[in-house]
Amino acid sequence: MTKPSARLKAGIVQTRTGLDPSANAAGLAQAAERLADQGADIVFTPEMCGVLDRDSKRLLATAGTEAEEPTLAALRDVARRRGIALSIGSLAIRHDAGKLANRGFVIGPEGAIIARYDKMHLFDVDLPNGDRYRESATFAAGDRVQLAAFPWGRLGLTICYDVRFPQLHMALAGAGAAVIAQPAAFTVPTGQAHWHVLLRARAIETGAFVVAAAQSGLHEDGRETFGHSLVIDPWGTVLLDMGGEPGEALVELDLAMVEEARARIPNLGHARPLATPSIAEGAA
Repeated sequence: MTKPSARLKAGIVQTRTGLDPSANAAGLAQAAERLADQGADIVFTPEMCGVLDRDSKRLLATAGTEAEEPTLAALRDVARRRGIALSIGSLAIRHDAGKLANRGFVIGPEGAIIARYDKMHLFDVDLPNGDRYRESATFAAGDRVQLAAFPWGRLGLTICYDVRFPQLHMALAGAGAAVIAQPAAFTVPTGQAHWHVLLRARAIETGAFVVAAAQSGLHEDGRETFGHSLVIDPWGTVLLDMGGEPGEALVELDLAMVEEARARIPNLGHARPLATPSIAEGAA
């Protein structure tokens, strides 16, 4: 659980990830090194920070196993050499089912992988304009809620579309998460409409810090992402908004705020299991 006096220096990397895995890995490693120079205890990166490609066939051909992933190797090396932790938002990892896993990693200060999280909620939708998205055609959904324990407290893991499912965040908070990682590659329209309000809501209802490292700008594959990596405190205050350009930032989190917020709004202890709703028929 959270130590009352704990302060955590969190580094956030906002990227515009391209199609070259080696170049992406090198850029992330350099960013993590710079944040380590500034005193970061842990560095957060966005979703799909190893390669971002909406061409599913090309992505399936590019992605490899964990042992083959250059970004994972590069960031593990930085963690080991600099003695910092990393929350890698997610990477495309080849899955046993012939699909990919959208997999986040937590790397400890010795360079070891201490937690893995596969994105649970996949974005499948048919839009009124005829556009059709099937994330499940390329990715296998995860089935496990995951936290990582550190001396300063517990880190809960989510990825992108998971932000729309408060029950996941409440489960993480109920298991003691003081900080929730919410990496993303949000599109511009949904980002403008929902990004800030959803993340503030998740922080308020869980009484946790939310750290949302994001992709930003026009990418090589043609998609445009919203950016605005955010850090939000347990009271819902935005401590950092990185705007629309790639870069790095360092924010100090006063983790005593978690216990203070949960004491003032004790909703986690008041939550009740809900049965299937009953439906009362109206008069004829």
